[in-house]
Amino acid sequence: MLLFIACVGTATCIGYDYYLLKRTDLNNAALLETITGQRTELEDQRRQIQLFAGEIQGLKEQITKLEQLENQVRLIADIDKSGQSSGLLGIGGVSETDLDQELPLTARHNALIREMHHQVKQIKSVADKEKLDFNDLIDKLKKKKNLLASSPSIKPVSGVITSPFGYRRSPFTGRRTFHSGLDISNRMGTKIVSTAAGKVVFAGRKRGYGNVVIIDHGYGKTTKYAHLRDILVHKSQQVKRGEAIATLGNTGRTTGPHLHYEVLVNGAPVNPSKYILN
Repeated sequence: MLLFIACVGTATCIGYDYYLLKRTDLNNAALLETITGQRTELEDQRRQIQLFAGEIQGLKEQITKLEQLENQVRLIADIDKSGQSSGLLGIGGVSETDLDQELPLTARHNALIREMHHQVKQIKSVADKEKLDFNDLIDKLKKKKNLLASSPSIKPVSGVITSPFGYRRSPFTGRRTFHSGLDISNRMGTKIVSTAAGKVVFAGRKRGYGNVVIIDHGYGKTTKYAHLRDILVHKSQQVKRGEAIATLGNTGRTTGPHLHYEVLVNGAPVNPSKYILN
C-alpha cells in the first residue's frame, strides 16, 4: 500500500514537472514569436526611416536648386533680395552611420525619428520662406517688365540726325539756343513709331511745333513727336513700342521735313540719344 502511494506521488511530481516544462516551452515559443515580430517591425521601421531620410534629402536638394535659380534670376534682372537667405544650410541631415543596417535596431531609433520630424518642420519653414521670396521676385519682375516696356528705347523714325540735343545756333535767328530734342530728317510720309508703350495724352496742333503727339509712358517718362504730317492716333489711346503713331512732315516752324523728338523725365527734357538702343 505504501509502495503504491509512493509510486502515485512520484508519478504526480513527474507529471507536474513535465507540465511546468511544457508551459515554459510554450511561453518561450510565444516570447520568441513576439521578439521575432518586434524585430521584423523594427526592421520595417528602419527601412521606412531610410526612405523618409531619402525624401528629406530630396526636398533639401530641390529647395537648394530653387534658391539658386531665384538668385540667378535676381542677378540677371538686377533685383536685390529683401531679407536674409532661406537658411537651408542650417538644416542638418541624418548621417549614413545612423542609418547603417548593421546598427543595433534599438540604438538611437526613437532619437532618429524625432530628429527627422524636426528636420521636416525646418524644411517646411524654409519652403514657406522661399515661396514668399518667389512671390516677391515675381512682383518685382512684373514691375521691371512694365518699367522696361515703358522706357523709350528705339529710334522713332529712320533717317539722319540733323540737329542733336543741347545748345546750337538757331537756324532762324542765328543765336545760340537750347535744342530740347533730336531732329531726324527723312522723306515726307515716313512712318513714325512710339518708342515705348504708353498712353497718348495729346494729339493735335501746337504753336511752332505743328502737328504733335505726346505719349505718357508712366514712371515719369514722356515723349513728344512734332512737325508731323499725319497723326494716326487719338488722345487716350494706348500704344505699344514700335506701333505707328504718325508720319513725318513739315508742319509748324521748320526748314524742311523732319521729326522733332523729345524725351522728358519728370517734365524735364533729357538727351533722347541715351534712350535709343537700336
